[in-house]
Amino acid sequence: MRRICLTLPTNRECGATIAAIGDEAAYAAEHFGVEVHLLILDSCEPGVFAGHARIAHDTPRPPGVVVHHLDEAHQRDFLRRVIDRAGVTKPDLMLDLMLPSAVSYGACTNRAFLIAAALGCESVHRRDSDSRYQVLDGAPVFPVHHELRSLGRRAADAADGVSDTALDPRLAHRPVTMVGSSFVGELSVDIAEIERLDRDVYYDVVSLWAPVEWSGEQKRDLVDESFRGAGTEAFTGDHSTLTVVDPMRVDMCNISFHGVHERVPLPPATDTIGSDYFLMHLVHDAALPGVLHNRNIVNYYTGERRTDQGFAAYQTRFVKFFLSMLYFNHLYDVMARTGDALLDDRLRVRAGALAELVRDSTRLDRSGNIDRLDRLDAAYRRLGGRYAEFAEALVPRRERLLDEARQDIEDFALLIEAWEPLMDAGRTTHLTPAPGRPARDPR
Repeated sequence: MRRICLTLPTNRECGATIAAIGDEAAYAAEHFGVEVHLLILDSCEPGVFAGHARIAHDTPRPPGVVVHHLDEAHQRDFLRRVIDRAGVTKPDLMLDLMLPSAVSYGACTNRAFLIAAALGCESVHRRDSDSRYQVLDGAPVFPVHHELRSLGRRAADAADGVSDTALDPRLAHRPVTMVGSSFVGELSVDIAEIERLDRDVYYDVVSLWAPVEWSGEQKRDLVDESFRGAGTEAFTGDHSTLTVVDPMRVDMCNISFHGVHERVPLPPATDTIGSDYFLMHLVHDAALPGVLHNRNIVNYYTGERRTDQGFAAYQTRFVKFFLSMLYFNHLYDVMARTGDALLDDRLRVRAGALAELVRDSTRLDRSGNIDRLDRLDAAYRRLGGRYAEFAEALVPRRERLLDEARQDIEDFALLIEAWEPLMDAGRTTHLTPAPGRPARDPR
């Protein structure tokens, strides 16, 4: 039986989301005859974790749904045993890249990738804790419907399961590697207040993630499109397209991967919004087929972001996102020019060559990032209030943030190089130690 991993990483209370994703797992098992491993990676404090556990384990599930609700101690134990078995260099650093103490959108998904391999799952389907499903005629609209119709199939064979095909015929023999959609509702990045306060400042800030050589018109088009997903239009009926999916049309709250996640991890950067979007660009630039559908998920914000502490933490992640784009814009440009050469003769990403490209990018002149910080400082001081206070607090951290942005890319290259042995080890490592064995596998 085909096994899939439907995963939800969380560090916040989200009992309703856990219940809803459990329903999606049941839908997948009942309608597609797959074995669904529902993987909840939970970093919450013990009281919240216990509440999540009751929902995850006490809710009746149909045959074919297996629940794994793991706290960080369980995740760390598994990772240590995998790292030991893989024999990678710098094992302590590797553990820190896979399970850092700070928030990392890429690292939590990388753990899901590795655990999915241990569970024998051929695909990973990711959702987010601050989102919910749309409803049509009283029933939730589950993205897994489109994911399981196409993911992993040869593109030519998947064509009968979609509404439209916009794929170059020369790519028809390649596998469908990614199926995804976007979101409706609030902006994916919590910056709507900036737009309400000053539209010009909003443009100045959001345009910071564009390549510096872009024209003003290109940057304005990017600003108009950025972080808005599929807008606010409600779901009324299915539509799906077999294509090479534009990364701007999908979101990590509504995504699934086949194969590519076993070749290349996500950037493990901490406290950095957007650090988990790399594979979307890689799939696109390598011309690997995908399916874009319209079962958009509803995005919303939790109350924590509205607190002073939450605001400062979120704005730091936003700043680090801009600094990361010095490197990622360069990488996306190089990957687009490399095209098919990103793949070997078995249509697998050439991970070693990609690691070299990533490491080469660390040599970029960081003057562009100094300019980003200067422009952000000026914009936030124009806004005043807590934005000006944040800008002032950022001043003594500038050098450290510049250094961290470069180090994050160096760490990404290192993780790419280690990913194949980690994956190989993960496939032969039990999620829970065998009875009578030490928690840390000495092999």
